[in-house]
Amino acid sequence: MKILLTGTAGFIGFHLSNLLLKHDFQVIGLDNLNDYYDPELKSSRLKILNKHDNFIFHKVDLKDKLAVDNIFKTYKPTHVINLAAQAGVRYSIENPYAYVDSNLTGFMNILEACRNFPVKHLLYASSSSVYGGNKVAPFSTNHNVDHPVSLYAATKKSNELMAHTYSHLYGIPTTGLRFFTVYGPWGRPDMAYFSFTKDILAGKPIKVFNHGKMERDFTYIDDIVEGIYKLIDKAPVANPDWDESKDDLSESFAPYKIYNIGNNNPVPLMRFINALESALGMEAEKIYMDMQPGDVLRTYADVSDLERDINFKPNTSIEDGLAKFVEWYRDYYGI
Repeated sequence: MKILLTGTAGFIGFHLSNLLLKHDFQVIGLDNLNDYYDPELKSSRLKILNKHDNFIFHKVDLKDKLAVDNIFKTYKPTHVINLAAQAGVRYSIENPYAYVDSNLTGFMNILEACRNFPVKHLLYASSSSVYGGNKVAPFSTNHNVDHPVSLYAATKKSNELMAHTYSHLYGIPTTGLRFFTVYGPWGRPDMAYFSFTKDILAGKPIKVFNHGKMERDFTYIDDIVEGIYKLIDKAPVANPDWDESKDDLSESFAPYKIYNIGNNNPVPLMRFINALESALGMEAEKIYMDMQPGDVLRTYADVSDLERDINFKPNTSIEDGLAKFVEWYRDYYGI
């Protein structure tokens, strides 16, 4: 396999690239290295990846259709994993056009390239955010997801619709991956566990939204990338007899599939904070605040189809995962 992986300098992209390279896959990595968060962290990830002979990196913005097409034309990847996206729920309220550029225009260029330079399988990042205001839990890929509560979520739902269209029209096998609150070493500084760690170590108070009355299905990074890895050669096939009245909505008459990748175990926010305090050996000063726009009260992944299809289920506890993150954080920042 020759795998084109976008967002390779990002959190998930870095870990997945590392795993693929250790299994001797050839990886063509793309990233625009933007400054949404500390570019130095992205550079440090890239330095590790560049040590592999089977890794090639190009600084490319997915909005640049010509550049994307040239990469496909030059390398002729057999598989594409699209992890590049403008992330963050709250930032989508401040800067909505960044999400249109990256998550819609950028993904469109990937789909067009997969059409013009055919690939065996396109896997792409979706998000648990698509479940929006849903109240039935655990969240199932068989549930309706037409009620997003942030523009970020709306763009991820749009990606799924766009992928389905290209699967139907051009026979491109596509698999959407709804990630649930990914955390771990080399993570994103804009995520709560990262910023909480920084503030606690600096003796600063942390902001606890909705007065701590929230739950998240925190999923450790190693579980996320193992799930993706196991799905690479599981390209979906069309089901010509598919019937929306009785069949799973995550499948289709097109070669299309959606999976949740989550821990299947929602963690109360206060348990998460206590686990982080324990790993740090320090207690946080807390400022309790109201719910933020675009946030949801709970995420909870139903991963039964993941278990069925690849015999895999994430299982790293929040205590173990945060301990590994804190160990990395202290080492990386020399604390």
